Amino acid sequence: GNAPPGVDPEAFAWFQAVDADGSGSITAKELKQALVNSNWSAFNDETCLLMINMFDKTRSGRIDVYGFSALLNFIRQWKNLFQQYDRDQSGSISFSELQQAFSQMGYNLSPQFSQLLLARYAQRSSNPSIQLDRFIQICMQLQSTTDAFREKDTGLVGNVRLSYEDFLTMVVTRMM
Repeated sequence: GNAPPGVDPEAFAWFQAVDADGSGSITAKELKQALVNSNWSAFNDETCLLMINMFDKTRSGRIDVYGFSALLNFIRQWKNLFQQYDRDQSGSISFSELQQAFSQMGYNLSPQFSQLLLARYAQRSSNPSIQLDRFIQICMQLQSTTDAFREKDTGLVGNVRLSYEDFLTMVVTRMM
């Protein structure tokens, strides 16, 4: 059939291929089978779930063709940004490239924090680097937690006092 109004025909064709069970919607598992990094590794489960949840207007754990079309556009934008920060065109983001990316995005984060992210999200190697899926995940989580922090940091001073339960509430509502 033809693409519904407002859906890119290429996105519609891809949606039909990704919708393995023919249900008319896509799960995180189906999405994972459709997305690959530059090194041909599949996108990780956490990133796929984050993206499904972002475009799942019904809270069903699935996205329809409109959500999928918006998701593809979202991924294209992140991929363009990723390629911009991947200065050596290696297909992944190194420590120094990650530091530059954060700085250019307006985050003033220490080298130690970037090292922590590499240790947590990079594939184990002598020269750890971040693939596209993890870059998207890190940036989405960083934005979400920054928004939560700014809600509490009304004076924009860069620090807040939180109770333990307020902290947990911020984490649970933003990250899960």
